[in-house]
Amino acid sequence: MTCEWLDGHRLLIQRSHYDHPKMPDAIAVFGVIDHQLSSHYFDSRAVHRVFTVSFIGRTLRYVRNAAGFSQRFTLTVSNDGDTMTGRAELSRDGTTWENDLAITYQRVR
Repeated sequence: MTCEWLDGHRLLIQRSHYDHPKMPDAIAVFGVIDHQLSSHYFDSRAVHRVFTVSFIGRTLRYVRNAAGFSQRFTLTVSNDGDTMTGRAELSRDGTTWENDLAITYQRVR
């Protein structure tokens, strides 16, 4: 994963590439829309999703409530800032949540 600011530093672009066949390559654009931090996600399957985003302390949360397929993702940054550990969950009924993905990002220097 790489992150870069778009000129003007009002939008952050995140690009993800995975060597796992079940993980699509993706791009996400983060910015404030209507006073809410949000992310527009696009991937190589032509999927587009919009997430509400919050960042409190060292915890980044993405939430998407949609009929038939809600998602939430929590990413925690380590104290040294070199590791991010994440866990995603999904819900098909909006009530019952199941584990979907566990991932760790390690900074490459």
